[in-house]
Amino acid sequence: MPQTDDELLAFDVSDLEDWDEHRARAALGGRHGALYRNHLRIALHLDSWAEAEGRRTDVDAHYKAGYRQALHDMAAFLRQTYYLPHGPD
Repeated sequence: MPQTDDELLAFDVSDLEDWDEHRARAALGGRHGALYRNHLRIALHLDSWAEAEGRRTDVDAHYKAGYRQALHDMAAFLRQTYYLPHGPD
């Protein structure tokens, strides 16, 4: 079952340096809305992946921390509309 826009935007924004809900909602309603929805779904997957990586015991703690940070950073960039063509509409 597809997620609603509100469900896709239901994430913690406290660590996002450039979060703008108005920009995000405009992107959802804009020319690239379907692409942005896909980005939001990918970000959810990246969050799950980062959590799973946090449970690993077979890697160095510094490696694991860096890997998790990279996944969280990519999710943040996707959520903040950075990878939409020409930015938000």
